[in-house]
Amino acid sequence: RHQQYIGKVKQAVFSSQRAGRKRVVVSTEENVIASLDLRHGEIFWRHLLGADDVIDGIDIGLGKYVITLSSGGSILRSWNLPDGQMVWESSLQGPKHSKLFLLVPTNLKFDKDNVLVVFSNGRLHAISCIDGEVLWKKDFEAESFEVQQVIQPPGSDLIYVVGFAASYQFEMYQINAKNGELLKHESASFSSGFSGEVSLVSTETVVALDSTGSILLTISFQDGKISSQQTPISNLVEDSLGPAVIIPSSVSGIFAIKTDAVAVFIRVMGEGKLEVVEKTTHEIAVSDALSISEDQQAFALIQHASSEIHLTVKLAHDWDGNLLKESVKMDWQRGLVHKVFINNYIRTDRSYGFRVLIVMEDHSLLLLQQGEIVWSREDGLASIIDVTTSELPVERNGVSVAKVEHNLFEWLKGHMLKLKGTLMLASPEDMAAIQSMRLKSSEKSKMTRDHNGFRKLLIVLTRAGKLFALHTGDGRIVWSHLLWSLHKSEACQSPIGLNLYQWQVPHHHAMDENPSVLVVTRCGPSSDTPGVLSFVDTYTGKELSSLSLDHAVVQVIPLPYTDSTEQRLHLLINADKHAHLYPKTSEALSIFKREFLNIYWYSVEDQNGIIKGHALKCKCTGEVADEFCFDTRDLWSVVFPSESEKIVATVTRKLNEVVHTQAKVVADQDVMYKYISRNLLFVATVAPKGSGEIGSVTPEESWLVAYLIDTVTGRILHRVTHHGSQGPVHAVFSENWVVYHYFNLRAHRYEMSVIEIYDQSRADNKDVWKLVLGKHNLTSPTSLFSRPEVITKSQSYFFTHSLKAIAVTSTAKGITSKQLLLGTIGDQVLALDKRFLDPRRTVNPTQAEKEEGIIPLTDSLPIIPQSYVTHALRVEGLRGIITVPAKLESTTLVFAHGVDLFFTQLAPSRTYDSLTEDFSYALLLITIVALVAAIFVTWRLSERKELQEKWR
Repeated sequence: RHQQYIGKVKQAVFSSQRAGRKRVVVSTEENVIASLDLRHGEIFWRHLLGADDVIDGIDIGLGKYVITLSSGGSILRSWNLPDGQMVWESSLQGPKHSKLFLLVPTNLKFDKDNVLVVFSNGRLHAISCIDGEVLWKKDFEAESFEVQQVIQPPGSDLIYVVGFAASYQFEMYQINAKNGELLKHESASFSSGFSGEVSLVSTETVVALDSTGSILLTISFQDGKISSQQTPISNLVEDSLGPAVIIPSSVSGIFAIKTDAVAVFIRVMGEGKLEVVEKTTHEIAVSDALSISEDQQAFALIQHASSEIHLTVKLAHDWDGNLLKESVKMDWQRGLVHKVFINNYIRTDRSYGFRVLIVMEDHSLLLLQQGEIVWSREDGLASIIDVTTSELPVERNGVSVAKVEHNLFEWLKGHMLKLKGTLMLASPEDMAAIQSMRLKSSEKSKMTRDHNGFRKLLIVLTRAGKLFALHTGDGRIVWSHLLWSLHKSEACQSPIGLNLYQWQVPHHHAMDENPSVLVVTRCGPSSDTPGVLSFVDTYTGKELSSLSLDHAVVQVIPLPYTDSTEQRLHLLINADKHAHLYPKTSEALSIFKREFLNIYWYSVEDQNGIIKGHALKCKCTGEVADEFCFDTRDLWSVVFPSESEKIVATVTRKLNEVVHTQAKVVADQDVMYKYISRNLLFVATVAPKGSGEIGSVTPEESWLVAYLIDTVTGRILHRVTHHGSQGPVHAVFSENWVVYHYFNLRAHRYEMSVIEIYDQSRADNKDVWKLVLGKHNLTSPTSLFSRPEVITKSQSYFFTHSLKAIAVTSTAKGITSKQLLLGTIGDQVLALDKRFLDPRRTVNPTQAEKEEGIIPLTDSLPIIPQSYVTHALRVEGLRGIITVPAKLESTTLVFAHGVDLFFTQLAPSRTYDSLTEDFSYALLLITIVALVAAIFVTWRLSERKELQEKWR
């Protein structure tokens, strides 16, 4: 299953072509430029630009080219509107960083003006729309000058560049649009200074706020002469507290400000006078102006009211009149409206109709028309930050515990639809409903567990703070919930979702309790801001409870202990290195105290190059007694010298990984014992000079060092140096081995290395009689504080691709052989058998090694086209690969996410424990019947022959 998304829309431009399909071109926060069908919201085409190629502006020129400005204003591109093919690309350089402006004249024609105006990097450019040639450029090199607006009046050959200098001086430049010649330069000083955004209210007037945010400055530069008018906000808004903020918009003659919880719309009159036209306490969103005729501009205004949004379309010069006024029911789980884009069309009665594209708080995209939601896209799924899984309910006596069966009315309705379909009387809508019913009733999409464990819920947390439950059977959204703990409030101004954790996983016998997950949130980007915990039911999506913490959350440690209700214990470490136990119950506390001395953890300080080990010390000794708070102590620390090493990657084993056996039988029936420890940490460091881009240093200046560290004692069990290598490093740890990927500067190729670690203290347990008689030390207790007797085996191989992510398959019992899942730079997932990364591979393996499955050594790893898990599909913007074991030992579930989502089932050793879906049961039955008949006939013939023998 493959689902395509685009991310949260930043800008949208409607195509004005009369012929062909109606479409809208959008750019998103995921650096996607896409063309969407206005009828259904489907993607016509899209392009994902690089992470460093952020889209800054977008527009449509000549009616058939999509113009994009990206990379901080350094790259201007033209794309073909129908198919998305790139037409040309221009590089725009300048003397300094500045605001960006892209102006595409609306009257652009082949036989007239075909010039685009771009202001970027402190330079004004005029560029041909046909071939991208730079026609002229004008520098604005004054260091203190900050451009605020670039204006070209319709049909004029003048361009105005206005901005601030030294934060208190207003500057205006008048430029000839034909040759870039400076015609006039005027400036005016304002002792009160400027702050925030500047709103353009006409081609020759802007509105700004002074440095205190309490005075509005109306500045006009008509005929190149600067004049101004100052208006205290208190004259417009009574009882105004705190500084105001200008709401960005481009409506002629009107602008909006927000002060406290009040939004105020203000009309600019003659001579810079201001008049309040409306005040509202509701959350609002305003679109840019839309020209519906030569002298008329319309704009859309959206206000929230409980479960509805009120949509109003007004003319810019007539606030009291409404072109359109509608109320649309809106799911409160979508949050507030963040952006509005408006488009008009001519109805059959020659009146104006309007389409409104809105971007919601949860990053979803909706098209409104005639008071209805025409279509919606859940583009919040393009920005997943964490994933966990949940089992589905158990089906008992044919009835789902989750109560998802249809009621009687729906059952009758379904049979009527099927009857209409059989009699060929069904309409297209009926056929779509029948198809939907068939999908829902299929085995894959049931809302109950299956005996193979293929049906699960994927619980995903998005950057917008919304939780989704995705069904692995058909990929549909079972439920979605916008967490209020991730909603901006006075107590939590900048909430950021961090991670998902399994909180409660009841067994079959405790089905009165639904599973739940823990969502950890932080109220700001800093690690010392307070945290918020949310507990969500994974079957219903209901937020069971939330806790606003009085301490920060720097680290979350899931403990391997559960209470009687099967809630998992978690330890939260704050910025003061205090450990807080959750859940805060007496039972959890008693369990925790029993295991007090067995709890260890580590922390990594990337910037300082320090890894520390920690343990619990005693209860907190603060002023307020808290029996669930504990002081911690540092046990050890590993300090990497900053002048020679910088930490670039750390990875450890999955907490829930199952290892089938510790013993590994090698050639000649010899036995090696894996060093299995959940406390092993892989650390990769590079030379500080080598931490930049690939090729930025010489091989002599860069090296990569790999460590295996015991996190209980801080002992370094293994260390290896790769000279002439650098990152980025991607690594995965499983059982007793670690595989990591990096770049070899000397060979100019990527490499993958493997390290396997074995326990020598068990090496004497090779005698079968010792094992039979129990004279072995396999069950003797071990301690990490005694120096382990370990040996390591390692090997390196060349690899063709750069990687974005790496994972390893996991199965229920750990019996099935492992495969590495490699997220390539081409946004595909490649499965590579772990046997190719066996450090014991030799050029000429012995017969015993061949029987064991050792592959002859080669210098590079093979890429088999049939091994691509994603086949011909691409997971655009691939960020992570998640593997989940199914109940069927041969199968693992794979979920890859980025801008797109991809899910599949994978059998690394083929499905040796089940029959395939296309298995012919009829042929098997016929074969069995034929064999039984043959046995019976043979027996009868044998009896007859034996009787004849006796008569002789």
